Amino acid sequence: MSADLMISRLIKAPPAAVWQAWSDPHHFAQWWIPEPYECKVIKLDLRPGGGFETMMREGGLDKNGDAFQPHVEGCFLEIQPERKLSFTTSLVEDWRPGEPWLALTAQITFTPEDGGTRYTARVLHRNEAEARKHDEMGFYDGWGTALAQLARLLEK
Repeated sequence: MSADLMISRLIKAPPAAVWQAWSDPHHFAQWWIPEPYECKVIKLDLRPGGGFETMMREGGLDKNGDAFQPHVEGCFLEIQPERKLSFTTSLVEDWRPGEPWLALTAQITFTPEDGGTRYTARVLHRNEAEARKHDEMGFYDGWGTALAQLARLLEK
């Protein structure tokens, strides 16, 4: 096993539409976290050094009126609209070191293919053991479900 995990899917929508689903917080919240979990977008600042933070919840509100829990907090590294974006959980907004529960760097590409977009996520880990841990935690099921939700949103 390598230290990288990868998932890819052809989405029947142009790269501009896929980019819009990534860059608009309202659209992003609709597909980023597998159902039945709900997503709240806290930060989606698509610029190198910009913050990226989402929270998730299942089953509605708790007694305090908010049951959202931390999901992802990171920092965007590279932004090429409609082509590529990269983020890491090792840093938070403005390049400050973070304390992730799982350190990773994700490289997402949007490649035109057959009138649609080949969406590919390559996720880099510190080593093979952490990649295996992420795989055992359900990487392919979780990221695959989110990717299917993205396709369903765009292929309506």
